[in-house]
Amino acid sequence: MRSLLLLVVAMGLTACKGDRVKCEQAARNFATLTFWKKTDAELALLPVAEQKLAREKKLSTFTNELEKDVDFYTQQCVSANNTEQIDCMIAAKTAEQVAKCADVATNADK
Repeated sequence: MRSLLLLVVAMGLTACKGDRVKCEQAARNFATLTFWKKTDAELALLPVAEQKLAREKKLSTFTNELEKDVDFYTQQCVSANNTEQIDCMIAAKTAEQVAKCADVATNADK
């Protein structure tokens, strides 16, 4: 969930309101892409015989954490109202792409 915290920090807060549905989609995509990048690397280090079970356990934990926290991150996104960043995070297909989307807000503030 550390990745989602970075998303919140990157998006910042403003008084305007964004699209809740798109924000939830962006938050889920961000979390999912970053989770799988990290998880796939960890699973690759395990013996093949252990990978399936470990993958299932990690996915279960991730799913529970995401469902517990997604409303908070969605609300932060709605508050930020950064349409360009939201659209970028929704369109991203890799962890690297979604991370660059989060950098948009960080770099814009500099």
